[in-house]
Amino acid sequence: MSTEQGVVLEGTGGVWKVRTEAGETRDASLRGRLKQESVEVLKLAVGDRVVLETDAARTQWSIAEILPRKSRLARRAPGEGHGERIVAANVDQVIIVFAAAKPEPHKRMLDRFLVIAEANSLESRIVINKVELVDRPWVEAYFSDYAVAGYPVHYTSVKQAEGLTELHDQLAGRTSVLTGPSGVGKSSLMNAMYPGLDLRVGEISESVNKGRHTTVGALLHPLPDAGYVVDTAGLREVGMWGLASEHLDACFREFRPFLEQCKFGDCKHEVEPGCAVIGAVGNGISAERYESYALLRGQIEEEERKSAAYRVVSKGKKRRS
Repeated sequence: MSTEQGVVLEGTGGVWKVRTEAGETRDASLRGRLKQESVEVLKLAVGDRVVLETDAARTQWSIAEILPRKSRLARRAPGEGHGERIVAANVDQVIIVFAAAKPEPHKRMLDRFLVIAEANSLESRIVINKVELVDRPWVEAYFSDYAVAGYPVHYTSVKQAEGLTELHDQLAGRTSVLTGPSGVGKSSLMNAMYPGLDLRVGEISESVNKGRHTTVGALLHPLPDAGYVVDTAGLREVGMWGLASEHLDACFREFRPFLEQCKFGDCKHEVEPGCAVIGAVGNGISAERYESYALLRGQIEEEERKSAAYRVVSKGKKRRS
């Protein structure tokens, strides 16, 4: 019996592709004991580091152990359940790609992506692609709120080979989730930085979504410089389902220095007197980012009301049955 360690690249119908530390790819099944344990404890996901075991002939490989995770990106489980499914494990950062034009960038959507990353305790980088289509001073001013909030912002152009080296350096040796709206040039960016990779970001193979032990639409691509990129159907499917409304303010980085200064500990930053966040709007917090927070909070609170009503109805049905 021999063992190897590796990282899960994808899974299809109970068969998982695992890349070993030596750079070889193994097809491995999840050991029966782990299948039972993972139902209650830890479901396997792309990015998980695992221990492989094989017989003397090295013909059959199985996943014997799932090693502890340092991070994860999760989404709501399908159906009416309140559990979660892991989209990717051991993620280092989220790379959020928007276009400067064609399609027009929408800051509200960008804010949602950032909140999802913050709620999962993941670092974020913002990439504004296709900058050759607009006036450079304008686009930098348009996204200046994010640089002020502390987010690294990369301005790139595949056609003019601008900003590619700097972005490439930030992917090296890291596991990155690449996301953003369709049509912003994610595939073109990756293929320009890694010629020959031929990555089609967002075009998840149908086979990945088949089978009982699937990766929930995610693939982990090894990069030539020891990094990985997670190709997923999109963070919008991850959503903010696990984020309570009272924790949203901490997901806006520029709010954090002011949160402890509010007069009330449960301040919603709406109309409360002595709210330090409202007081900082225009002086540390932009009006647009504050408005985005207010809209998102309203949406989350509405979902919380619906969820509470659903639980009341469900309890009533159980008592009558």
